[in-house]
Amino acid sequence: MKAMILAAGRGERMRPLTDVTPKPLLDVAGTPLIGWHLKRLVAAGIEQVVINHAWLGEQIESTLGDGATFGAQILYSAETQALETAGGIATALPLLGDAPFLVVNGDVFSDIDFGQSALQHLGDGCLAHLILVPNPPQHPAGDFALLAGKALAEGEQKYTFSGIGLYHPALFASTPANQPAKLAPLLREAMGQGQVSASLHHGLWLDVGTVERLQSARELAATWR
Repeated sequence: MKAMILAAGRGERMRPLTDVTPKPLLDVAGTPLIGWHLKRLVAAGIEQVVINHAWLGEQIESTLGDGATFGAQILYSAETQALETAGGIATALPLLGDAPFLVVNGDVFSDIDFGQSALQHLGDGCLAHLILVPNPPQHPAGDFALLAGKALAEGEQKYTFSGIGLYHPALFASTPANQPAKLAPLLREAMGQGQVSASLHHGLWLDVGTVERLQSARELAATWR
């Protein structure tokens, strides 16, 4: 299986740090934020990784290289402008192949097990499996509901999408490459057809979207050593 790490965002809320350093390369206890994903992917047996980038992308390539330092094999999908999630994935499809692939947001910090069965095989007729988490303080409304193992666009109790999911390439069949496109509309359409499964993660998950949460990630990472 291959994985894709989304690393093309500008990181506006992290300025001025991200004026000179792309957010995925910000230091978290001696390892770049994106490096924690690479470590956990390789530990789960996923060594082939595609990374997209736009803002200061040359720094990502020069820092991570071919991935050998992490035991990974990295290919890059360079974007002249950030294409958002679906656009970035659609553009990288030639590098990802025809089988389902794992996608991880580059700006989250989590102990989610990338080797769990739910992230290895899609259920019959499913185009995606999403990892949901309890709603954090900064996102109390959540994103999607969960009922009997399926993700729903609407529901009484919504959870937050972790930014980690397994996708079939067919989900992006109608999304043109090299054009910005959001993921949520594709997911909601597939949910309406019962084609998106989901599971709830109760462990560590942190959206590293502010300087304060970056410090929290650093403190948490220090305990893993």
